[in-house]
Parts: sequence; structure tokens; C-alpha cells
Amino acid sequence: MSELRVLARLSRWANALPPIWVDSALAAAALVAQLWPLLFRDNPYGGSWDWWGYASVIAATVPLAWRRRAPAVVLIVSLVLGESYDLVDEVAAQPIWYGGLVALYTVAAYSGRVTRVAMFTVTIGGGLLMVGSWETAMRGIVLFVAAYAIGRAAAASRARAAALEERAAQLAREREIEAERAAERERARIARDMHDILAHAVSVMVVQAEAGPLAVEGDPARAVAAFDAIAAAGRDAMEQLRRMLNVLKEGEGPRAPQPTIAALPGLADQVRATGLEVTYSTAGEPRPMSPDAEVAAYRITQEALTNVVKHAGGARAGIALTWQERELMIDITDDGRGRDPGLPSGGNGLIGIRERAAACGGSAQAGPRADGRGFRVSVRLPVQGVTA
Repeated sequence: MSELRVLARLSRWANALPPIWVDSALAAAALVAQLWPLLFRDNPYGGSWDWWGYASVIAATVPLAWRRRAPAVVLIVSLVLGESYDLVDEVAAQPIWYGGLVALYTVAAYSGRVTRVAMFTVTIGGGLLMVGSWETAMRGIVLFVAAYAIGRAAAASRARAAALEERAAQLAREREIEAERAAERERARIARDMHDILAHAVSVMVVQAEAGPLAVEGDPARAVAAFDAIAAAGRDAMEQLRRMLNVLKEGEGPRAPQPTIAALPGLADQVRATGLEVTYSTAGEPRPMSPDAEVAAYRITQEALTNVVKHAGGARAGIALTWQERELMIDITDDGRGRDPGLPSGGNGLIGIRERAAACGGSAQAGPRADGRGFRVSVRLPVQGVTA
């Protein structure tokens, strides 16, 4: 395993070098191997080997330094000069012509289909015509076919690696896009939550602040209750905003839980403190719901009650939960007479209700009640594990 790691490290190091450096080193190694018989074998006829042997070896091998720039040209030069080596008699026998093998490998690995097929045909055909024996011809064919096959395998490996890199880059881009979309959804969710929290708290505080001065002289206890309701609404809004802001800060402890269906009775009590008569009822067997649906149920009810507070002081409101086999139905009704023009209106409450319901697989409808007295918001949310 250690040897494989060393080879892999060397391969990465070699691939990081400029191609001309690698090819020059390869040409130098082939030149040494090709000159070896001329330098270290004695001439049986006496004297030195013919100078032509040295010249043809050098001329056939040095062009390998430019093999990736002009593969076909380098192959032709290497083959022609290699064959010319035997034009004189007093030269050492060359067991293998490394230059031609490397050049054919390069053609197979880097050239187009037409060029590499033509060069392969010329190489094999020329070798059959020029060799002196069938044994030499078969050995040359085997070597050149192997060099060509290795070149094609290297080209296929590079193509697969390029495809994998492209796929990895595409997946990275898709992850970035999805992360941006998730961040956008999170920002939209936070904006909706802040709208619901602030709209509800401000509406309760405005109603109580308007009622408090009127009750100071005639009903001091009621005035105190109104101011207590203002303080409670403010504290509740601050606590929920603090929880939300903690979610945005990484590494600052556990996230506080979001309000769920279990907090609806407390929400009804908070609104009831404004002077509204709020009823709360449930029917059916409660079923588990996803965390998103739980939060949506609370926020939708909160937004609907905020609208009730804005409609008219002293109106009655009702919250009715009906558990069914596949969904939870929430009905928020009131007998209000229309929005108080002295209160602010963002105009996005009903839109936010529909968006929240749709985000967790549910639906919402809103409109005047059938008897014409008041308004109704009807929401359907799926129970956990059931698609709406």
C-alpha cells in the first residue's frame, strides 16, 4: 500500500510539472537507452561504431521533447530515422526502438481518430515492409499494438476523469444554487415570522393603549389590566424575536423551540386580554404533525387573530381545531364589523397565511362568513406521514 501511495504521489507531482519538462526528461531517458548499445558494446570488427548510428539515434529520439505539440510529425521522424539506422553495417543492434513506441503511444493518446488510425496503419505497414524476418516483424507488431492500446486507454482514462470533474463541478454548482434557494427560503420564513410577531404585538398594544386612558377614571382596574396586557405583549414579542435572532447566529448554543399547537391556548388568552371574547375548542383525536406544520398552525392562527384585533374592538372570535384522519382543520372566525381605520395594515396577512399553509403541504381559504357577520379563515394542514 505504501508503494502505491508513493507512486500516486509521484504521478501527481509529475502531472503538476510543465509538459515540456516531462517530455524532455522522457526524451533524455529514451536517448540514454538507445545510445546504451553504442556506448557499452564493443564492435566485433574492431574500432568504433559508425558515426551514423549515433546521429540517427539522436535525431530519432530528441524530437520526443515535442511529442505532444506535433504527435504525427514526431512519429514519422522517429520511424524514418529509426529505419535509417541500419543503412550502415557497423552499428550496434538495437533490441527496442523506444522513440517509435513512445511516439505511437502519443499519437494514440492525443490525436484525432483519422490521424491516429492513419499513423497506426503506416507504422504497422512500414514495419512489415522494412523488417528482415517474420520473427522481427511479429515482435515489432506486438510492441506497436501494445503502445497504441496503452495510448487509447490513457485517452479514455483522461476522458473519464474530465467527465467526472465536469460532473463534480456541475454538482457543486447545483449545491450552490440549492444553498442560495434555501437561504432565500429561510430569509422569507424569517420575514414572515417577524411580520406575524410584530403585527400581533403592535395590534394588541395599540388596542390596549387606546383603551387604557379611557378606563383610567371610570375603571382603574381595567386600565391596569390594559397596561399589563401591553407589557405582556411587548415581552412576548421581544422573547420571540430574541429566539429568531439566535437562530441567525451560528455557534451560540441550542436554538429555542418555535411556538406550536400546544401554545394556542396561551395565544387565545393573550388576545382575550385585549377585551375580545375568544373561544378555543378542539374536536377529534390529536395526531402527530411535522415541526413545520406545527409552527405554521400557530403562526396562521396568530396572524388571523391579529386581523381580528384590527377589525373592531370588542368583537368576538373563535378558534376551532378539528382533527381528522388525514388532516387538521383550523377555523378562526370573528363577528367584526371591518378594519379600524386608525390601525396600521400591512396588507400581507392573508397572503402570508396562504403561503405558510402551502409551504407545509396544506391550504388556506379566507372570506366573509356565510351569514354575512364577520370573517372566517379556514386552514387544512396534513398530519405527519400523510400527503395532503
